[in-house]
Amino acid sequence: MQIGPWTLPNNVLVAPMAGVTDRPFRQLCKRLGAGYAVSEMAASNPRLWDSVKTSRRLNHDGEIAPVAVQIAGADPAMMAEAAAFNAGKGARIIDINMGCPVKKVCNVASGSALLRHEDLVARILDAVVRACAPLGVPVTLKTRTGWDRDNRNALRIARLAEEAGIAALTLHGRTRADLYSGHAEYDTIRAVKAAVRIPVVANGDIDSPEKARFVLDYTGADAVMIGRAAQGRPWIFREVEHYLRTGARLAPPTYGEMRDLLLEHLDDHYRFYGEHTGVRTARKHIGWYVEGLSGADAFRAAMNRIDDTAAQARAVGAWFDHFPRDGRPGQADRTQTLLAA
Repeated sequence: MQIGPWTLPNNVLVAPMAGVTDRPFRQLCKRLGAGYAVSEMAASNPRLWDSVKTSRRLNHDGEIAPVAVQIAGADPAMMAEAAAFNAGKGARIIDINMGCPVKKVCNVASGSALLRHEDLVARILDAVVRACAPLGVPVTLKTRTGWDRDNRNALRIARLAEEAGIAALTLHGRTRADLYSGHAEYDTIRAVKAAVRIPVVANGDIDSPEKARFVLDYTGADAVMIGRAAQGRPWIFREVEHYLRTGARLAPPTYGEMRDLLLEHLDDHYRFYGEHTGVRTARKHIGWYVEGLSGADAFRAAMNRIDDTAAQARAVGAWFDHFPRDGRPGQADRTQTLLAA
């Protein structure tokens, strides 16, 4: 897949997720097979650029190219300024958020709230593309199928994006009103792909190699973007990439590999956030990694009482040591006996 001058190594992409797709997570997903990752969204308001949260989101040290930064806002001039600012900080692709459904974003007319104002959408797209063109930075758009099921306007938004010079479009198969409930639909993505010439990325409920293959075949999309299914499961990218390329399923990771990957993730996470924030923000990642494994509920509860990064990492290592290192989740093994002992 091509985004401006950038040729991606494959068409399995990481979705931008607030509070999740920080630099440590993006780096791990890319190492495990993701062809591309977009940062969690950064505010377009310049008054927030010096905040600790935004500074972290703009930290791309050592990140595998191309660095892609998502920006959110509702003012065309401010969005253009934010795009140029991020390009100066190392972004090589700018992504515009018109898909976030959460209230605090929509209440300030950002994210998917913009889908109710197509004239404003057009002005934002034009302003950001114009700001980035002299810098050689392509602009992409992530959006939803519409505000609600009675007001699906993704086709019109896609045409506006193409006319403005947007380099690629990611479409989540839900409306803003759907939030993350129900099931994503792919008919709208299919219609959009048939109507425009720019690359289209399908997003929503892609949680397995087989589902990725189905969505690509059904919609004709150029790539798939995976979000929630990668939480605690960053190896999904190599599984999907391998299946799309060969038609064969990779074996899931062993308990030993899961342990090592989580500890590696935690080490990078702690270095990135520091002691106080790192131990707290790591809890959700740990919970996602162990979800569905024997004894996970009690272990997650214990994790919430640990306020020291070293102790947290030791506890993770010790817990995984109860599992046979070469065993795999779902296999008949001695896990239940070990945990009960």
